Amino acid sequence: MVISLRTAGLAAVLAALFHPAAHAVQDCELNGQSVNPANGNTTVGKTGLMRCKDRGSGELMREQQIQNGVFMGLVRHYDKGRLVKEHSLNANGNMQGRAREFSPTGGVLREATYENGHETGLTRSFHPGGQVRRIAFYAEPGERASAEFTERGQLSALRCGDKPMLAPAVDDVRLCGFVNGPSQVELFDSKGILRSRLAYAAGKRVRSEDLYDNGKPSLQDEINGNLRTERRWSSEGVKRREVVFLLVERGAIKQREQDFSERGTLVRDQRWNAAGEAQSDESYYLNGQPRSKARYGTAGDARQLEITEFHDNGQRAALGRFLLVDRVRRVPIGTHQRFDDKGTLMAESVYDDKGRVTRERTWDADGKPERDDEMFEDGSRKAN
Repeated sequence: MVISLRTAGLAAVLAALFHPAAHAVQDCELNGQSVNPANGNTTVGKTGLMRCKDRGSGELMREQQIQNGVFMGLVRHYDKGRLVKEHSLNANGNMQGRAREFSPTGGVLREATYENGHETGLTRSFHPGGQVRRIAFYAEPGERASAEFTERGQLSALRCGDKPMLAPAVDDVRLCGFVNGPSQVELFDSKGILRSRLAYAAGKRVRSEDLYDNGKPSLQDEINGNLRTERRWSSEGVKRREVVFLLVERGAIKQREQDFSERGTLVRDQRWNAAGEAQSDESYYLNGQPRSKARYGTAGDARQLEITEFHDNGQRAALGRFLLVDRVRRVPIGTHQRFDDKGTLMAESVYDDKGRVTRERTWDADGKPERDDEMFEDGSRKAN
């Protein structure tokens, strides 16, 4: 349906006016007669090329085709007399066909194809010097694949589609691993420094590695079967963290998380089951001895946790069980014990199933009883 300037098409026409120099006052003429593009009465029924100039300088700012009073066809925008942008509009006022943007020297900066206002097919962007900057492929619902390049011509970013889409501008058959197994891709920054290594298989990224300035890995992300592993390193090349996820239909479930010291020794190791429930949590001293060990389990319908703490010489320091009320709250139950660094029992507290202490006992360094108190529900001691 053809939309005239007297209808909603006016909004689309006015939108075309907003380019870098749109704030300047313009005088427009069509076939030698003065017209006002914001006033449909001045262009109704007319056909030709409208030309608009800056009132102050007289420089050409815009050219636009009108067909029988409708802004339809070629549109060109100028800056200081130089062409900076051109495209075409359809009868609905939407961009249709080829669109290009230009540098001050006349080189093409961007070229794309539109279908009723939507980018479609290959879109190319260029550096000011003419080198390819970005290649992208568009199809509903939007961008599907892309590749970016530095002025040196080195690949700097890559997004693969579910099938090859960037040919003949980019060989994404090879880069995205659609043939001959997983691909090996390197990404560079504007200075020519290697920043990332990627691997794709059938368009899906299966491995990525980001690098520090010194070339050592900083972050690694790898998929192997239904497991995804993330690893992080310090700039000195020491691994500081490793996290493993189980890939499921709706996302990923954490299975294991390890933290390492600045020297690379393991300081914490957490594990979860396939349902995402915590299974264990272990921590370690820098000398390698265990600091604590937590084990999760189920008793009836209740989740429980047993925690063992250690001295840095490896001797047990404390032992106790807890009832897990929710993700935050835990209630002590059963017998809790504390030991000295020689492994000698020093104190013991007994809790009921509601977390209330019912008995407390202590011993001296020689193992002789010091105190044995039974407790009321409010924590006060019973008389001996």
